[in-house]
Amino acid sequence: MTNPFSLEGRRAMVTGANTGIGQAIAEGLAQAGAEVICVGRRSCDETVARIESAGGTASSLMVDFSDPMAGQSLFQGRDIDILINNAGIIRRADAIDFSEEDWDDVMDVNLKALFFTTQGFARAVMDRHGQGAVVNIASLLSYQGGIRVPSYTASKHGVAGLTKLLANEWAAKGINVNAIAPGYIETNNTEALRADPERNKAILDRIPAGRWGEASDIAGAAVYLCTPAARYVHGAVLSVDGGWLGR
Repeated sequence: MTNPFSLEGRRAMVTGANTGIGQAIAEGLAQAGAEVICVGRRSCDETVARIESAGGTASSLMVDFSDPMAGQSLFQGRDIDILINNAGIIRRADAIDFSEEDWDDVMDVNLKALFFTTQGFARAVMDRHGQGAVVNIASLLSYQGGIRVPSYTASKHGVAGLTKLLANEWAAKGINVNAIAPGYIETNNTEALRADPERNKAILDRIPAGRWGEASDIAGAAVYLCTPAARYVHGAVLSVDGGWLGR
């Protein structure tokens, strides 16, 4: 009997795979049997080395998604079955002071690049009449407002909406599109929050699990959404948040 949780024979691309959540997802996909292409604006050599040392297969590409169209060409000459849209940035400032530059920079990477990269992936899958899976990395701020991150909040609301729209259009064409909304995870993006004693305590006090999440906590959910076990899951935004939204 075929293992429905196996990714043997599948080829995955993970953006923002040089560190944090993207690195953990890349490792998780490789452990499930996928060949993984690690993409980042910084070197992904560490991620590739970690995968290879564990017996997996990986390679890397350097792409800067501040050019929102940079991802469109990634699928030319490559048969990619899985796309993980993890690359993202954040800028923090009070809304009253927020600059146009910080707005545009975040929206370009987190939303515009995500859409056009996914469009390129889907075109390639459909051209070969293949099967594909897309997992977008959304956020708790796809549901909530947060504070001091207006462009990040807007972009992550957009990611959740796009996930549903693309699922509606592509579910019958062999492409699963879903998203994961991570809770408060120990990554570079949350370093400022963890360094602020008051914010850190307030966050921990609300998380039923009683701890910050680890990047590896997201990897299992991502692997599941890419496997045949999730073949009838379309347009879901799966919260992996230690119980935050249920509080």
